[in-house]
Amino acid sequence: MKQSIAILTGGGPAPGMNTVVASVAKTFLKKGYRVIGLHEGYTGLFSKNPRTEDIDFTLADDMFNRGGSHLKMSRFKPTDSNFANDFNLDFFIDNNIKLLVTVGGDDTASTANRIAKFLADNKHKVANIHVPKTIDNDLPLPAGSPTFGYQSAKNQGTIIGRTVYCDARTSENWFIVAAMGRSAGHLAFGIGTACHYPMIVIPEMFNKTEITVDKIVSLVVSAIVKRKIMGMNYGAAIISEGVFHELSDAEIKKSGVNFTYDDHGHPELGKVSKAHVFNEMVENKLTELGVKVKSRPVEIGYEVRCHTPIASDLVYCTHLGMGVYTLFSQGITGCMVYVNAEGDVSPLYLKDLQDEKTGKIAPRLVDINSTKVNSVIDNILSFITEEDYAAAKAFVANPEALDFKKILNW
Repeated sequence: MKQSIAILTGGGPAPGMNTVVASVAKTFLKKGYRVIGLHEGYTGLFSKNPRTEDIDFTLADDMFNRGGSHLKMSRFKPTDSNFANDFNLDFFIDNNIKLLVTVGGDDTASTANRIAKFLADNKHKVANIHVPKTIDNDLPLPAGSPTFGYQSAKNQGTIIGRTVYCDARTSENWFIVAAMGRSAGHLAFGIGTACHYPMIVIPEMFNKTEITVDKIVSLVVSAIVKRKIMGMNYGAAIISEGVFHELSDAEIKKSGVNFTYDDHGHPELGKVSKAHVFNEMVENKLTELGVKVKSRPVEIGYEVRCHTPIASDLVYCTHLGMGVYTLFSQGITGCMVYVNAEGDVSPLYLKDLQDEKTGKIAPRLVDINSTKVNSVIDNILSFITEEDYAAAKAFVANPEALDFKKILNW
């Protein structure tokens, strides 16, 4: 029987997923392998009747530059009981599968690590290689290398963000923009920097103080008042949805949001318009302070996940796909594929990245102390400082409460 590989996509989509799958497929097909696509993420590996599709060269060529994921995705997270009772080893045996390729983010990577360990513990000779993706850019890749999909999502988010900013200038309104980013603020900070937004709020900024609803709102109002001092009655603030993850239960209740949770225990932020929530809280604060400003909410999330990948991701994902074969041909398994700026391929072993106690891979956060980040904060953002107190009193009674560095305890 011809040797085969299986490939699946897990979690949420990111630009470039089809490029990775197609590049893996084209490379292995040329080496004489059969390529089996698994729909619905990990579900098929724990089902007697997995939903599969053979990927030939024509299908791979048709999908490689498209947005979204041809292989249907799932956030299914197998339990220990699933591993003990439901793991479909027959699927691997009956199809002579030698390699399982998983494409996904931190949760998909963590499950891939469990599968690699399970296969090794049970002496099943099936290699496993993971391809890291997420528009959140929060997987710990070396030398600041981006996760695939991030650059394309940031590019499309910037197109939306700068259009919003043009509207703000034109109508003399403020826009409160919420951006995806479950654990880290890379996407929000990247878009906000590209668009020269006067305020960016990400969870990493609260490194010296607890995140609260009032502090988030006060940072935005600080920018609004500073702009008024400057004679500018418009602007935009972008807030990473990840701040919700850091809020206490009492603070979440204060925000008025009731979350449901996914299989991984994460709040299902996609079901709630964070921009609407943030905008309403800002409006309430402005009314309380007697500051007259019109503001509108804008969400940036699902709008960028399935966007057509830009050139950098098309090239990057192609090299990642080919890199899977490079590692496999060297007998390497239980790792993520890493490709540096020169195109050199090397393994990142999941066991070296995971937390010893939880087995999960810790997210890569924005380095809030870096020169790159602080130059944006110091030169692009607008906010109240001690020097503004006298001028700010024309708009608010207590400008000290809106002092950017005092809010953050910097």
